[in-house]
Formats: sequence, C-alpha cells, structure tokens
Amino acid sequence: MYINFWYCAATSAELTDKPLKTTMLGQDFVLFRDASGKAHCLSNICTHRGGNLAGGKIHGDCVACPYHGWQFNGAGECVKIPSIGKDGKIPARTRIDAYPTEERYGLVFAFLGDADESERVPIMDIPEYGEDGWRANLITNSYKASYERGLENALDPAHNEFVHPTHGFSGVRDDYSVRPYEMRDMPHGGGFIALFNAPKLTSSETMNKLRNYDGDMEAGSFYVGPHQVLTTIHMTPTNWFHQYSYRTPVHEGLTKTYLINMRNAMTAPEHDEIIIKRQFVVQEQDIVVLEAIEPLVPPHSTARECLMPADKAIVHYRRYLDTLNTKGWRIDSVRVAADKGRVAYAIPSPGRKQAKGWVIDPIPLVDGKQFQSRQAAE
Repeated sequence: MYINFWYCAATSAELTDKPLKTTMLGQDFVLFRDASGKAHCLSNICTHRGGNLAGGKIHGDCVACPYHGWQFNGAGECVKIPSIGKDGKIPARTRIDAYPTEERYGLVFAFLGDADESERVPIMDIPEYGEDGWRANLITNSYKASYERGLENALDPAHNEFVHPTHGFSGVRDDYSVRPYEMRDMPHGGGFIALFNAPKLTSSETMNKLRNYDGDMEAGSFYVGPHQVLTTIHMTPTNWFHQYSYRTPVHEGLTKTYLINMRNAMTAPEHDEIIIKRQFVVQEQDIVVLEAIEPLVPPHSTARECLMPADKAIVHYRRYLDTLNTKGWRIDSVRVAADKGRVAYAIPSPGRKQAKGWVIDPIPLVDGKQFQSRQAAE
C-alpha cells in the first residue's frame, strides 16, 4: 500500500449530519461536512487520549471527540478544549492530520500523503461523465484480497477465457491462444488494447443486442497510479462501455471498489438494472479467484512467478510499482502489524511539511534505498 495518492474515501451520499468512520491504507479516518457542506477528511485519533473522533458529533465546522469534547476543524486544528475554559490557550501540537478532499462523480476523494502538488497523480478523469449520449451507474463492491492483485487481474487478458464463461470458451477450443496485443503508455500508467472473441450470452437478450457476432470485440485495461483502472469495452464500433474503477485498500487483505460504468448504448434508465446485475456477475467471478490467490500481495521479483508473454501488461504495472517503492512511498505493513495495539500511526498530511511538533507518529515506510538494494540482490 502506498501513500501520496488520491483514494476514494466514501460516496457523497454516505456523508450525512454525522461523522463517518472509514479505514484506508490500514488506518482509520473521520469524514464530515462542515456548515457549508464541504467534505473534510481527518485522522481519526484525538491527540488528547486517543479518542475515536468518528464516534463524536459535528458542531458547525468542527468534529467533536466523544471522550472529552475536543473540537477539530477541517484543517485539523483543535479550536476548543472544554476542560481549559473559554479563554484557555490551546497548544499548537494538539493538531491532527487533515487531508485534501475533492468531490467528483458522486464520490469523496482524499489525498493521503504529504507530497507536494506537483508530485501528485491526479484523480482519474471521466471525460464522458455528464455528456449527452452517455449514462453513468455507480457500482460498489469489496473483495478479500490486495488491490494490487485486483489491478493485475484487470490487466490480464488471458484470464477471461477461464474465469468468465461469457468472455471466452473455457479453454475447450484447441485453437485458443492470447493474440499478441498492443501496449500503450499513458501519464502515470499504461495498459493494453486487445481483440477478443466471445460466445453469445444465453442469459440476456438485452446484453446480446449490444454485441457484434460478425467480428471481434475490442477491449482493454489501463492503470492510472497504483489503484485506478480504466477498462474500455467496445462491443461494436459504436456500442461502448467505459468503466472507471477507483480501488481503495482498506488494508492489505481487503479492497473496496468504486466503479463508475459509462455506456453510450441502451441509455434509458430502465436498462440500469440489467447492466448493473451483469456487472456484479462478472465481478463475483473475479472475486472467487482473487480471494484464493497466494501470496496475498504480488511478489516484486518477477523471478518468483513464471510469467508469459500475455502477462506483459502486468510486468509493466509491477515496474511502475518499483518506482514508487524507490521513492519510499510504500507502507511498511510488517512493522505496522507488529506495533498494532501499542503504537498509533497516522498517514502524514501536507501540513507536516509546514509545522513541527506532531503528537501522532507518521506511519513507517519502506526505505527506498533498501528496496533498491534488495532488488539488485535478486
């Protein structure tokens, strides 16, 4: 898991008149709206005695700890300590980490890290969103596996033949092989475009109307950052699905997925149910496989797995992750797990570069130079 990226923290609808607790990157956060309706994301640990801020209440522009009533604003500043009275001086080190937030597409994103804006990979854009001729559906799901395994699954053209009965022929055709496919680089990522031949659906004439059986279907997947995926499915030259998946690691063994499915065919609302139902079927087929994969997190060394030419998009992704490891952005999950219950950590926020004297320790990270040395040794 990596700091210094925008992660989807919740849907906009989940933020009500109460604080919302959510877990990302193995750490707890509190989300709330201030009096003007702006969404905020803070570390959930009160700097007084470790209280659970999400268990408190919203007072105007602040969230109040349920333990002793300390109030924190959206910038993470403590603005009220009831025990010292109205005129008491509040120490600066009472502050907690506050993370930049942005709402798009009915989702609330939080930037979890302290990187300068110039270094930040942007939230994956959805250019079709709100455009005439396109319809959007939000589909949320979760699976008990690392998000890296999930990303690799999306970048894997070979699995469709065997995991998804409607995407291939389950390997029974002797002439099956993965055709050579085109790799494409893009800012902060890359992926592939390939041609697939799939059988006719027996369960849905509605979906069959979108597809072309006189030729191949073009599809591809692209990663943006370590956790965002764009999948394009061109069933015919004019009938398209574009799926934008924002994956948030709750912890290494649990991933939340926020998928916005865009389509330019059968855009009437009455078709939503069948489209969403079909998407859930495909996701569940992937989840069965993902939750059984070992090890939980993909190995960084390609020598630890026997990869094939069809895996070149996955190799591309792993090499990208190597650059993040070299930067020292990977969370040291082993140490965090060893310290659980004894040490409280917070994802460092941009504010840590502007002020000193923080109560909660920043989460430990894997040293980039040590990672390079291990890679060289392997």
